[in-house]
Amino acid sequence: MTAPAPGAVQTVQTVETVFRMESPRIIAAVARIVRDVGIAEEIAQDAFVAALEQWPRTGVPDRPAAWLTAAAKNRAVDLVRRRETYARKLAEVGRELPEASHDPEPSGPGDIDDDLLRLVFTSCHPVLSAEARTALTLRLVGGLRTDEIARAFLVPEATVAQRIVRAKRTLAKAGVEFEVPYGEDRAARLGSVLDVIYLVFNEGYAATAGDDLLRPALCEDALRLARVLAGLMPKEGEVHGLAALLEIQASRTAARTGPDGKPVLLADQNRSRWDRRLILRGFEALARAAECGPYGPYALQAALAACHAKAPTYEATDWRTIAALYGRLAALTPSPVVELNRAVAVSMAEGPEAGLALVDALRDEPALSGYHLLPSVRGDLLARLGREAEAREEFERAAALTRNERERELLLGRAREAGAQ
Repeated sequence: MTAPAPGAVQTVQTVETVFRMESPRIIAAVARIVRDVGIAEEIAQDAFVAALEQWPRTGVPDRPAAWLTAAAKNRAVDLVRRRETYARKLAEVGRELPEASHDPEPSGPGDIDDDLLRLVFTSCHPVLSAEARTALTLRLVGGLRTDEIARAFLVPEATVAQRIVRAKRTLAKAGVEFEVPYGEDRAARLGSVLDVIYLVFNEGYAATAGDDLLRPALCEDALRLARVLAGLMPKEGEVHGLAALLEIQASRTAARTGPDGKPVLLADQNRSRWDRRLILRGFEALARAAECGPYGPYALQAALAACHAKAPTYEATDWRTIAALYGRLAALTPSPVVELNRAVAVSMAEGPEAGLALVDALRDEPALSGYHLLPSVRGDLLARLGREAEAREEFERAAALTRNERERELLLGRAREAGAQ
């Protein structure tokens, strides 16, 4: 068999990259026309296949995302026209049909935000279980593959695949509208919507798998959705809390990796590279959250992030306040992950022995059995206590558990350092 030409291979890689980045927007734009997220995903995949067939022959278009969006919209319009209920659907879609058929450009930034938000609210409909909402939204909005979602939640890939298929069927059977709901319906879905926006951001901020630590497009989408939601629901403290958290976390992006793409630990980050504009936006959103009443879980996490953002250096961090905030967070939402983070803060405020006692109490926690940060944190505390051999074993164990290549390199490097000492 003749090997494909290097140019063709590069073109295929370009198609895959563009589709991975743009698929949430394409699916959202198509769902607005066909009113069915399952069909919208299939049509988006058809556009992807068409690009794989055409671009190696014709070359990559100047605006590949616009080409894919236009191709998907045209297929959506053709499908609507073929349906027996064409007249009713045409009335719903209205003037969008001719625009979708002839305009090769994607929707404007405001429309993209609205479409993505509609997609999130649709995927978080209460007719679905909490697990199904999360899996479907990460697939459609986050653009994650089924295996990536399975790794993120430590469940079999087949389980996630079944959840996604059943979720799409359930939404279609229930006739769920593709819309941002109002009033009580919006409030009923808000908790799930906030959760999945946060999960999408986290996947971009620290990818569960792959060669890259960061996936900036996911962070940008999540941050944009949080801002839009804050504008829609100005009196919801947790909406502002989530927006504040994402703004402050996103401010560190440029400092979190070095020129070679390797992760840079918080203690070693160049804080002059933190984006002060995003930090100020985060502080403003946190102030709005405070005006709405007592802090909820997202506002508390934002307050934690703000403590780091206020510190001019790592050594100047107010670890006692951070430990106290983690205590409040644990009281609101008990979680072994929160306890692990509290242990780190306590170790900085009271010493590594105090932190290690808290971490050791979590070693038999089933939810953390495959969580690589547990042995990673324990290895760090052991290294600070001078127990280098034990630290090396913990770093090696953490490296074996992570699915992200950059994190694995960092952890193995720390294991070598511990071994050398």
